[in-house]
Amino acid sequence: MADQGSQSAQPLAAKLRPQSLAEFVGQTHLLGVDKPLAMALASHQLHSMVLWGPPGSGKTTLARLFAQQSGANFISLSAVLSGVKEIRQAVERAKELLQAQGRATVLFVDEVHRFNKAQQDAFLPHVEEGIIHFIGATTENPSFELNNALLSRVRVYLLSPLTVVEVEQVLERGVAHLHGTQPLTVSPEIIHLIARSSEGDARRALTMLELAADLASDASGSRAIDEAAVLAVLEQDVRRFDKGGDIFYEQISALHKAVRGSSPDGALYWLARMLDGGCDPRYIARRLVRMASEDIGNADPRALTLALDAWQVQERLGSPEGELALAQAAVYLAVAPKSNAVYEAFNQALKEAKSSGSLAVPMHLRNAPTSLMKSLNYGRDYQYDHDEKRGIAKSQTYFPPELGERQYYHPVERGLEIKIGEKLRRVREWKQGAEDKVENKE
Repeated sequence: MADQGSQSAQPLAAKLRPQSLAEFVGQTHLLGVDKPLAMALASHQLHSMVLWGPPGSGKTTLARLFAQQSGANFISLSAVLSGVKEIRQAVERAKELLQAQGRATVLFVDEVHRFNKAQQDAFLPHVEEGIIHFIGATTENPSFELNNALLSRVRVYLLSPLTVVEVEQVLERGVAHLHGTQPLTVSPEIIHLIARSSEGDARRALTMLELAADLASDASGSRAIDEAAVLAVLEQDVRRFDKGGDIFYEQISALHKAVRGSSPDGALYWLARMLDGGCDPRYIARRLVRMASEDIGNADPRALTLALDAWQVQERLGSPEGELALAQAAVYLAVAPKSNAVYEAFNQALKEAKSSGSLAVPMHLRNAPTSLMKSLNYGRDYQYDHDEKRGIAKSQTYFPPELGERQYYHPVERGLEIKIGEKLRRVREWKQGAEDKVENKE
């Protein structure tokens, strides 16, 4: 009876966890015919791996099925709750089984990215010796979150969010299970609404179905999930937005690229997604300022001012007025003429500054506030530009002689940089002695 009570208390997603590969939905790029993981499962070839994918994509289930198909013992740890002590205990259990029964062990570590370097290193010798077959699950990019020593000993499989059609298949199983306990009616339209709202997360979809079933209307002993019940669940739902995680950086990248690609509508969508997901508006404001400098620059210098103004409005007024100012700035940045000429020029100058070493400032560019410095030729032969024709010292140079004159900044033919480019061409022609040509242009 206790077991039955424990079973009934389980969430629907746990009750419907696939018990065989035939029941597993999604990840056809890994589990389809002649695909790598499917072939390994079919041949019972145990190997260490990292399953990288979003929540509800089947990482834990795949790990369990891998152990089950191979007849291996399955030990599960959570990186949130476990440490080196628990790792050692699991390894000792694996050794006992290997020595006593010759049975392999799959050690599954959920959220492995939460382990630090020392904890990750604790697996290495045991993986090398074949005592355990390590399977780690992570929602974060292993390239950044796992150390190279561990990565070199595992294969990384990338799991995808489930499609709406795939989530609908999972939900139909959920409806059938709930219907078995008490008659339940769910229309295809409601299943589609839940599937579309789950963002490819099977566990989340089943949880939403279960909550909606609890709110379902009761008529003559049967239940029917209507749109009102689903919307009530959705109102309490939190959009997927992991501050500091992969999804965070994917969405800010999408916002930046929409601005760069002159798509005000795309920019507004990703801005709304981030704000709706709980992103700090001040972080978005800071990134908008970066976009104004990196992707617009001198093609429209007003963009930087507008981005800073939006940031200040957000700081002073908060929500929702500040968010509207961010939207205004995002749209302006998206429609503004684009130039990364200053961004590229600065990076080139920075690279040369680092590679050329500590070259001395030429004497004519040094200031000479004291008589001693003047006696040492500081500032000698400097030409004061305001005293020169056209306000430009024609023969003056501005780089260390070891480098010679350089040109990093190449204005584009867009926005204000068209005029800036024309101005710089006239300056260069003047310095090169083409005075008549410059005068004719002016």
